[in-house]
Amino acid sequence: MPLISQETLHKKTSQELTLLLYEAALNNLESAENHIEHDRLEQANKHLQKTNDILERLGVGINYEAGILADQLEQLYNYLADEVVTANLLKDRVRIQHVHEIILSLFSAMIEAVKDKRVANDRVNYKQTNAYEKMASYE
Repeated sequence: MPLISQETLHKKTSQELTLLLYEAALNNLESAENHIEHDRLEQANKHLQKTNDILERLGVGINYEAGILADQLEQLYNYLADEVVTANLLKDRVRIQHVHEIILSLFSAMIEAVKDKRVANDRVNYKQTNAYEKMASYE
């Protein structure tokens, strides 16, 4: 994954940052699994630790005003972090794949949510522009 400048990061929405974190976690899990397969356990360890750091950052970024969904997401991140630790201790590729599948599901759901939000914003912007143009034509 290419490095992103601080300026670019500051321009991202919280949803876009979450997508970047999910993507980084997925990449680290894939790398860890590959390193385990090739018996490069030290490198696998580093990628699994990075994955846990990402899960921690995702947990810190939860908006608890969202109610029960936020609580459930926190529990899910904690579960995933525990699974990553166990996978790291055992060098268990099956656990890594399990965590990967769950994060991939979250990633896909967030992509859809961001798309839906953009479509809704585009509709609002279109209606506002259209209303402005109608008002301007009356003058």
